[in-house]
Amino acid sequence: MKYTPLKSIEDLNKVKDETYKSIKMRFTDVEKEIGKYHILVCAGTGCTSSKSNVVRNRLIQELKKRGLSDKVKVFKTGCFGFCKLGPIIVIHPDHTFYCKVGPEDVDEIIDKHISKGKVVEKLLYRSPKDDKLKKKMNEMDFFNHQKRIALRHCGVIDPEDINEYIAMDGYKALANILTENKNPEDIIEEVKKSGLRGRGGGGFSTGKKWEYARSYEDDKKFVLCNADEGDPGAFMDRSILEGDPHSVIEAMIIAGYSINAQQGYIYVRAEYPIAVDRLEIAIKQAKESGLLGENILGSSFSFDLDLRLGAGAFVCGEETALIHSVMGLRGEPHPRPPFPAEAGLWEKPTLNNNVETYANIPIILNKGSDWYSNIGTEDSSGTKVFALAGQINNTGLIEVPMGTSLKTIVYDIGGGIHDNKEFKAVQTGGPSGGCIPKSLIDTKIDFKSLTDIGSMMGSGGMIVMDETDCMVDIARFYLEFAQDESCGKCTPCRIGTKKLLEILEKITKGKGSMEDLEILKNLCYDIKDSSLCGLGQTAPNPILSTLQYFEDEYVSHIKDEKCLAGVCNDLLKVVISDEKCVACGICARVCPVNAITGETKKTPYKIHQDVCIKCGACIPKCPVDAIYKR
Repeated sequence: MKYTPLKSIEDLNKVKDETYKSIKMRFTDVEKEIGKYHILVCAGTGCTSSKSNVVRNRLIQELKKRGLSDKVKVFKTGCFGFCKLGPIIVIHPDHTFYCKVGPEDVDEIIDKHISKGKVVEKLLYRSPKDDKLKKKMNEMDFFNHQKRIALRHCGVIDPEDINEYIAMDGYKALANILTENKNPEDIIEEVKKSGLRGRGGGGFSTGKKWEYARSYEDDKKFVLCNADEGDPGAFMDRSILEGDPHSVIEAMIIAGYSINAQQGYIYVRAEYPIAVDRLEIAIKQAKESGLLGENILGSSFSFDLDLRLGAGAFVCGEETALIHSVMGLRGEPHPRPPFPAEAGLWEKPTLNNNVETYANIPIILNKGSDWYSNIGTEDSSGTKVFALAGQINNTGLIEVPMGTSLKTIVYDIGGGIHDNKEFKAVQTGGPSGGCIPKSLIDTKIDFKSLTDIGSMMGSGGMIVMDETDCMVDIARFYLEFAQDESCGKCTPCRIGTKKLLEILEKITKGKGSMEDLEILKNLCYDIKDSSLCGLGQTAPNPILSTLQYFEDEYVSHIKDEKCLAGVCNDLLKVVISDEKCVACGICARVCPVNAITGETKKTPYKIHQDVCIKCGACIPKCPVDAIYKR
């Protein structure tokens, strides 16, 4: 589809009005014209991996075959957030939310819902709280406690059609700036007043960062977007790019205007093929529409944008390492100052924000800084996007006002713990964050509150843990990741994290000593104080927080040689219950090292612990559940 160049704000408003008329059934409860529907099919990475593209193609084919294509339109959209339930489709104007939809469900959806207006109940969401079916998103606790600002268009518009973004006030903030020839300092002041802080982990004032970048004079300046999302289990930025790429593009153009830059780069990891594809489409459409490139909207301002693909190095999330990588150099950090605002890309002043930070900019300028600053807390305004995962019923992408409690996230949005097990902890901030225990579940989510208890906001990973998780092993897992991703440039991080990992591995094998705990603490603080960049400075956080709140588990590993959660394999034994064993001999036949002996149908079988490798292959094969780890 070709897009007509827009040369004025009037042209933009015309596109907005025309497009909104065609999609307004998605946003209102007005009575529908008989037989007309919009079917939105999630085309984010999660649902796509569950074959949502097959569901969408099947819908299009079947509707065409039945002569319904003129009345029922099928659209791809970004992530709805409820990733555990994919593939997800939502049918408008009745806002029906269907989950776990397969190609085999298409005929029933058309025959029952489209043709007869009846809900297909088997595809509705069933609440883990009350076991009731929920038809609409606003009936689900998962969505009711959220406030979607950065994710405002994800699951609502087609991310591959710029006109749908424009219909939602897209590029309105940019158009107002260019039409009114606004003073860049006034724009920066509005961003400062909003209280928006960087959502990439550091939490620095976005407005002040823009102000610093503007203050340095040079013949060239650059705007960077950090889309190198490397935390395990994190997909906040990916989902925004897949579902609403134009919000980031518009914000970067505004940032360019504000600091007097004409070139921007989005640094996105190559492992995000859908996000990369959507960005390429969005950039092309923005250029065709006159919203990117030379003389934007007929003004004298020009700004261009290119992509740079990262190879998946976690350290490239650090801004100086990212800048090196964009320039084609080895991705490793350098000491600051000078900061990128003074000397960044090719030694020129460079502004760098992450995806989620940029996604907030257009709506802040459209609705005003007062509107935004009234959301959240005094110290942390606005909302935060989290990738909620772990031992929890409702996993997915959520966006909540700053100040929302962990309890609300775990038990209301998350629907509680799997199988009614005991909640133990929640880990925030990814490899750079800390583990928060059950006793602090009423903690409010904001920058200061999390720092005060030994964790951090980070970019938005949130992993929930229950009684089956070993906190020593959790610390080992995150430290192993950080050690593996260290660029090796500075000695404290390169050698220090390796030594920390060796001590943790020794403890999980039951070979640690109480002296090791003191060594761990001292070494953690040394690494935090002397590492070159944020990776090394924050790598010890998971260890320090688990030592602070779960020291009893470390002591149990050392003194009792026992893992309380039953996770650390070297401290476990695979045993057979004499009372339950029926002497069938199946376990002996599946044992790869012949560690199990006995006489069939005579006496209970035994496991020889000096031979057993604790693989557990015998456990699921036992017909009477007589084998277990302890």
